[in-house]
Amino acid sequence: MTEKLHIVGGGMAGSEAAWQAAEMGVQVVLHEMRPQVKTFAHRTGNFGEMVCSNSFRSDDSEQNAVGLLHWEMRAANSLIMQSAAKHRLPAGGALAVDRDPFAQTITDRLMAHPNIETSFEEITELPDQGQWILATGPLTSEALGAAIQAETGADRLAFFDAIAPIVYAESIDMSVAWMQSRYDKGETEEEQKAYLNCPMTKDQYEGFIDALLAADKTEFHDGETAKYFDGCLPIEVMAERGRETLRFGPMKPVGLTNPHKPDDKPYAVVQLRRDNALGTLYNIVGFQTKMKYGAQTDVFKMIPGLTDASFARLGGIHRNTFLNSPTLLDSQMRLRSKPNIRFAGQVTGVEGYVESASMGLLAGRMAAAEMTGAPLTDVPQDSAHGALIHHITGGAEAKTFQPMNVNFGLFRPVDGLKSGRRGRKDRYKAYTDRAKTVWTDWINAQPEQDSATG
Repeated sequence: MTEKLHIVGGGMAGSEAAWQAAEMGVQVVLHEMRPQVKTFAHRTGNFGEMVCSNSFRSDDSEQNAVGLLHWEMRAANSLIMQSAAKHRLPAGGALAVDRDPFAQTITDRLMAHPNIETSFEEITELPDQGQWILATGPLTSEALGAAIQAETGADRLAFFDAIAPIVYAESIDMSVAWMQSRYDKGETEEEQKAYLNCPMTKDQYEGFIDALLAADKTEFHDGETAKYFDGCLPIEVMAERGRETLRFGPMKPVGLTNPHKPDDKPYAVVQLRRDNALGTLYNIVGFQTKMKYGAQTDVFKMIPGLTDASFARLGGIHRNTFLNSPTLLDSQMRLRSKPNIRFAGQVTGVEGYVESASMGLLAGRMAAAEMTGAPLTDVPQDSAHGALIHHITGGAEAKTFQPMNVNFGLFRPVDGLKSGRRGRKDRYKAYTDRAKTVWTDWINAQPEQDSATG
């Protein structure tokens, strides 16, 4: 076979799609506009660069839908999961990684693969010929976005994502802060002390909220009417919804004991999670923000323990673009009006690193199977991958379609199980057991991989 699969975008989805297709013996050209064309959020030209959090969220494959997605990706030889395992950081029950070597490993593996060639230039038009996967992510370039809009005949849908700041560990006052995961979660001492905690009294919390609400924020341009994604709200937007919102969200004080003052229960707690293997950088968990830079340093230094903090990166906000996939894509993720083009990643209307990579995994496999003359059967709906792709390609209501994280609300019920909170543990275990069985069967039914890497 001489035909090549062209993949546009070297983020989580594009990297995973390229790996999966190449491992199936297909020749791949991976197009990435960075570093020639820069974006607001990216710092490097590496593939798989993490621009927001460094966490893939829960790694619990029995009681959590995203943890189940991790499990399924590992079973499918995921490059993203291989790199995450290599550069894993302590994070309690979550899967967090050292972001720079994580991306470097992905870059090295892709560039060394004999079935993959790379091309660093901007793609600005929708191709009429050949097999393509567009995995350009939330920061699709203006020219390509306009081409997509012209083809689909619909306004591009969008929402805003915010980025949390990163602090130098050496600038944190450890006479105030302490290391502990909530409820001491984790099997090792390192996991049980994976988070850095900064406590607040009631007066400190109230003063922080006042400053947060009064701070200068980034203003949007005229005509920007996109909403925020609920899973990534700026902290000031949460505060505007009620003064106690943060205290019951990212600043909840539960499951923690301050060793400096063991008899004093904090009114609120700010948590930071390690951002690199050296432990020199920490990101402020849940503190995505659209505050202007000067305001950020003033407000965040009000947090006890961060009075003298130095910031390796301040927060920011950027626009994400996604398709109305239920109306535009078929069950194989092909654009109905141009079936030689598939879409993958966040642009399809999934939200999160893992969800984006998983859609890349499916798109890469689907394209490779079609090109080799052995199209795949539909992804089993009772798997995590299947629940997610079913939602974006037909299960969601097109009129109200919004970006979606994987969650058990997307799964079909299991007969005979109780609904409600009391039966939740058994229900989730039944979902994950069923998913693992059908996913394993689906993977095993596919032809043997025929790559040069084995």
